[in-house]
Amino acid sequence: METQVYLAEDIQKALGIGRSKTYEFLNEVYKEEKPPFRVIKVGTSVRVPKQSFDDWLNASTN
Repeated sequence: METQVYLAEDIQKALGIGRSKTYEFLNEVYKEEKPPFRVIKVGTSVRVPKQSFDDWLNASTN
Protein backbone atom coordinates (compact mmCIF):
# COMPACT_ATOMS: atom_id res chain seq x y z
CA MET A 1 0.00 0.00 0.00
CA GLU A 2 1.36 3.38 -0.99
CA THR A 3 1.59 5.95 1.77
CA GLN A 4 -1.02 8.69 1.58
CA VAL A 5 0.89 11.38 3.45
CA TYR A 6 3.93 13.52 2.86
CA LEU A 7 6.62 13.98 5.46
CA ALA A 8 8.11 17.42 6.13
CA GLU A 9 11.12 16.38 4.01
CA ASP A 10 8.81 15.72 1.05
CA ILE A 11 7.24 19.17 1.40
CA GLN A 12 10.72 20.70 1.67
CA LYS A 13 11.76 19.12 -1.64
CA ALA A 14 8.49 20.00 -3.38
CA LEU A 15 8.77 23.67 -2.42
CA GLY A 16 12.54 23.94 -2.66
CA ILE A 17 12.97 25.55 0.74
CA GLY A 18 15.17 24.77 3.73
CA ARG A 19 14.34 22.53 6.66
CA SER A 20 13.65 25.25 9.23
CA LYS A 21 11.52 27.27 6.78
CA THR A 22 9.53 24.12 5.98
CA TYR A 23 8.68 23.56 9.63
CA GLU A 24 7.86 27.26 10.13
CA PHE A 25 5.55 27.16 7.09
CA LEU A 26 3.82 23.94 8.19
CA ASN A 27 3.33 25.30 11.72
CA GLU A 28 1.76 28.47 10.30
CA VAL A 29 -0.58 26.44 8.08
CA TYR A 30 -1.48 24.19 11.03
CA LYS A 31 -2.50 27.20 13.14
CA GLU A 32 -4.67 28.84 10.45
CA GLU A 33 -8.41 28.80 10.99
CA LYS A 34 -9.00 27.92 7.32
CA PRO A 35 -5.75 26.36 6.12
CA PRO A 36 -5.02 25.92 2.39
CA PHE A 37 -4.23 22.23 3.05
CA ARG A 38 -4.33 19.86 6.01
CA VAL A 39 -1.42 19.45 8.38
CA ILE A 40 -1.54 16.65 10.93
CA LYS A 41 0.67 16.73 14.01
CA VAL A 42 1.38 13.64 16.08
CA GLY A 43 3.70 14.66 18.86
CA THR A 44 6.60 16.35 17.11
CA SER A 45 5.93 14.56 13.82
CA VAL A 46 4.24 16.42 10.99
CA ARG A 47 2.26 14.73 8.20
CA VAL A 48 0.45 16.27 5.26
CA PRO A 49 -2.19 14.31 3.33
CA LYS A 50 -0.97 14.01 -0.26
CA GLN A 51 -4.27 14.84 -1.93
CA SER A 52 -4.78 17.97 0.16
CA PHE A 53 -1.27 19.29 -0.51
CA ASP A 54 -1.29 18.35 -4.20
CA ASP A 55 -4.63 20.10 -4.74
CA TRP A 56 -3.24 23.27 -3.13
CA LEU A 57 0.03 23.11 -5.04
CA ASN A 58 -1.65 22.52 -8.40
CA ALA A 59 -4.16 25.31 -7.78
CA SER A 60 -1.42 27.79 -6.90
CA THR A 61 0.62 27.00 -10.02
CA ASN A 62 -2.28 27.44 -12.47
